[in-house]
Amino acid sequence: MHRAGLFFLLTLAVMLGGCRAWPRASAHRPAQPQTGPGIFFVATNGNDAWSGRRAVPNWRKTDGPFATLPRALTAVREYKAGQGSSEPNGATIWVRDGTYFLSAPLTLTPDDSQLTLAAYPEEHPVLSGGRRIANWRESQVNGRPVWVAEVPAARGGRWSFRELWVNGQRAVRARRPNWGYYQVAGLPDRTPNWTDGHARFRFQADDLQAWPTCTNADVVVMTRWVESRLPVVAVDAAAREVRFAKRSVFQLQPGDYYYIEGALELLDLEGEWYLDPNAGRLFYAPRSGETPERAEVIAPVLQFVVRLAGQPEAERFVERVNFRGLTFAHAEWTFPSDEATARRAATIWPAPSTQIGGFAQAAVGVTGAVWGEGARECVFKECQFTHLGAYGLELGRGCQSNLISRCEFADLGAGGIKIGETHIRENLAELARANEITDCWLHHGGRTFHSGIAIWIGQSPDNCAQHNLIHDFYYTGISIGWTWGYDPRARATNNWVAFNHVHHIGVQSDGDGPILSDMGGIYTLGMQPGTRIVNNLWHDIAGLRYGGWGIYTDEGSSRVLIESNLVYRTTHGGFHQHYGATNIVRNNIFAFARAHQLQRTRDEPHPSFSFSNNVVVFNHGVVLGGSWRNDRFILDRNLYWDYRAAATPDDLTFAGGTFDHWRKRGHDMHSLFADPLFIAPEQDDFRLLPASPAFRLGFQPIEISRVGPRGDPGSVGIK
Repeated sequence: MHRAGLFFLLTLAVMLGGCRAWPRASAHRPAQPQTGPGIFFVATNGNDAWSGRRAVPNWRKTDGPFATLPRALTAVREYKAGQGSSEPNGATIWVRDGTYFLSAPLTLTPDDSQLTLAAYPEEHPVLSGGRRIANWRESQVNGRPVWVAEVPAARGGRWSFRELWVNGQRAVRARRPNWGYYQVAGLPDRTPNWTDGHARFRFQADDLQAWPTCTNADVVVMTRWVESRLPVVAVDAAAREVRFAKRSVFQLQPGDYYYIEGALELLDLEGEWYLDPNAGRLFYAPRSGETPERAEVIAPVLQFVVRLAGQPEAERFVERVNFRGLTFAHAEWTFPSDEATARRAATIWPAPSTQIGGFAQAAVGVTGAVWGEGARECVFKECQFTHLGAYGLELGRGCQSNLISRCEFADLGAGGIKIGETHIRENLAELARANEITDCWLHHGGRTFHSGIAIWIGQSPDNCAQHNLIHDFYYTGISIGWTWGYDPRARATNNWVAFNHVHHIGVQSDGDGPILSDMGGIYTLGMQPGTRIVNNLWHDIAGLRYGGWGIYTDEGSSRVLIESNLVYRTTHGGFHQHYGATNIVRNNIFAFARAHQLQRTRDEPHPSFSFSNNVVVFNHGVVLGGSWRNDRFILDRNLYWDYRAAATPDDLTFAGGTFDHWRKRGHDMHSLFADPLFIAPEQDDFRLLPASPAFRLGFQPIEISRVGPRGDPGSVGIK
């Protein structure tokens, strides 16, 4: 079949596939608080011995709200049991203002279905997985004033934490350098493959020292697209070598960025802290204006704040639970291995560690502070997931038709939202699918696990991510799929990504980074028939050594529609396809990439993609990067323009040849080299004037004004 005919049929198939209709979770607003059957209240001035039926204590202080959420949940269960029906009426728990410190995760089972957990109107309760630390005394460390608190629960390493929040702000685990990063100087050990990590490296003079507490510290080293968190066993200052209890995820390279954190000798800047794991003593260097009497200091205790514990394999689901207006905070994920044992095992020089200090991609093993299995038609609306040492929300095995709307995810140890799993499920009841993420604000993630992703969708079909604002992550904004290659069992099909605004990925808006490579504003893996990436805005995306791409179809990405996106200011290209089949890239604007505008890495016998009706403009680099040798692709009806002074069509090169040579190969036969007549591209205004030659090629205007969250910007801080 002729290539044009083939792509016409593929286009028709993708467009007819679309995003199937599915049952949507209800997002109704709970009624105003009132007393009645099945309605309970929780308040910080409550009492678990009371009835929980009143919003405030009575004047005699003999009845009123409950003090804790577990007690309220018990009351709901008792109420439902008293209904005498297999399908009891729903219940509501209203949560008053204040912080609720949980001693264990709030766990909901299928018997807790049809429940609303809502913030009392105009109030902002916090469900915390942390613990307050108080009774500070003033002292000095390293010549500077510090506060010191005894933490008996932490003695002997029984409670170890890597996050701390002071007055609602993340404190910095004492580190060096205070700003920026050191670079690996050399590697005394050779590894046979890039997938084999290192248990030691050489450092440059004076970067590290054999401090007395250095064996309490971790080195965090970035290589390729991951970070490795490596517990320090020893520092040999004379040899300039540091040795670890774990191996790095991948083979390290000279020049890889790293920092060290968690030694007392590094406590040299306000806002930093150190935990002595043996004595159970916490040190904090206060910021200007902070006083120990008025400071609220919280350290994480729990891995989960809330668990939705369905049993999808038995078709028992947690259904129609509605969370509204709640804040989930102060949970932390740490490696489950015994690090003390790992350190001892690595004390025989140079015995290699068999443990790995991280994950191969996306910090995928880090769980969500709010975690679910077998959750169906549940709603998270106007909630905040913040001050966390992990992902914010994870809806895994068997989670279907849930809604996440107008929520904020901020100050995250890893990423924002995880949907689905890495495992391919054959049992459809165990398959995560048809979840919706809409009008959310996800920002400032990857604070601990730098490769965390704002929205990660694994082996999960039929999900929608629309009208979200995403920025300030060190790795990827949105990731879909978890199959490398052309395995037809891949489950990440028919996902819809539309009207999202994603910026400052890889590089932070405050100028930090890039520190990782091989990322994108959006990243896809595996065969994905029906997946659509349409009407999104992607910009300011940067990779360190390579791979700061706007739209990145990685290994095996196939049958994806990429249409009407605006992509600008990327380091390595607006669009990159590593390898894949029959993707459609049309009616997009790709502007001002640094190295090259488009990249294709692997030549394959089948058609890679169709690239048509796009506008490609630049003022650096070249048009095409990678390999374009075998002509198994279609480029046509595109508009190209080089903004550099005196640039002409004769200067335009395609795959090492002239534009005429490129056309003789059968590409861009109807394309133009002309100024697209943007209104003000230097001010990021890429609207086209009516006289734009792009319209002659069939280009349709992109509706950028509709990207990002809709509705009242005052809700949950969305701006």
